[in-house]
Amino acid sequence: MARIPIVIEGEVKTLSPGGQNVLIEKIIHEFAPRFTPEGKLLYVGDTDEKFAYFNEDAIAELGIQIDSHGKMPDVIIHFIETNWLILIEAVTSHGPINAKRKNELENLFKNSTIPLVMVTAFLK
Repeated sequence: MARIPIVIEGEVKTLSPGGQNVLIEKIIHEFAPRFTPEGKLLYVGDTDEKFAYFNEDAIAELGIQIDSHGKMPDVIIHFIETNWLILIEAVTSHGPINAKRKNELENLFKNSTIPLVMVTAFLK
């Protein structure tokens, strides 16, 4: 199957086909420009490769240390205009972010000095 192309900072990367990666591509190319214009993409997970894209320097600049064993959200965007860290879950088979997942994300990003905004994205 053909891999799914995404463009990050002018560079083309590809995600494995299937799983939630079709939705992740839509988050990057449709959701992000519309709801987080000029936002900085910091992380993209892939069903094959957990850290398909990871801007470790930009995350560190925000004072955040990531535990690579933690369950990362699917996409992380720094929405610079509001100085929010947008944590996006791409959901194709499970439900929206629940209280348990919210606590996991808050714990994973407990060092963040900026507000966390959690988003659940579904295909329509």
